Amino acid sequence: MGYIKEPEGVDFVIKGKALSEKEKKEISEFIKADKQRLKRLKKTEKKKHER
Repeated sequence: MGYIKEPEGVDFVIKGKALSEKEKKEISEFIKADKQRLKRLKKTEKKKHER
């Protein structure tokens, strides 16, 4: 995620709603699964380069 610099004289206001426990759990599970997928992908790429 990138950093957004506020132009002079402009304020960015972000209004976000609170997540429900179900939404928090779903997001957490998705992040865990994606990290595992990326770890497997890196191992596969590493094996290809070793050959």
